[in-house]
Amino acid sequence: MRQTTKNSKVINAAAQTIYEAFTDPTALEIWQAPGDMTAKVHNFDLRVGGGYEMSLFYPDSEKVMVGKTQGKEDRYTAKFIELIPNKKIVQAVNFQSSNPDFSGEMIVEITFETLENGTNVTYFFKDIPKGIRPEDNEAGTISTLEKLANYVE
Repeated sequence: MRQTTKNSKVINAAAQTIYEAFTDPTALEIWQAPGDMTAKVHNFDLRVGGGYEMSLFYPDSEKVMVGKTQGKEDRYTAKFIELIPNKKIVQAVNFQSSNPDFSGEMIVEITFETLENGTNVTYFFKDIPKGIRPEDNEAGTISTLEKLANYVE
């Protein structure tokens, strides 16, 4: 059975503001890398069928984690399957890795539900590669949601 995770956070910002943070490559570099990681967007094409290529870099101080791609780098491509402004983004994500445990397409569905006090942002990951522990994916997603909240609030 393929692995899945789901995390949500209510963010005190309008759905449009949050959606824009997902669709701006400069913003993605600021908030999408979990924890103390940093990010670089290599290319970005905002349309269904388009997507982006991004690298996440572990800090030099990190002694345990090794990048899925090389050294301290996790590099991946994300293809936009569905874009519904201010409502939903669906991406097909593929890590660039020679390790088969990190290969295969992972689907990421992000939804934005408008609430009285902000927006509930939910990440649902399907088909997580077997080399990624669900608890690590959840911890990274929680960290990313915190950084997103700090960015838009």
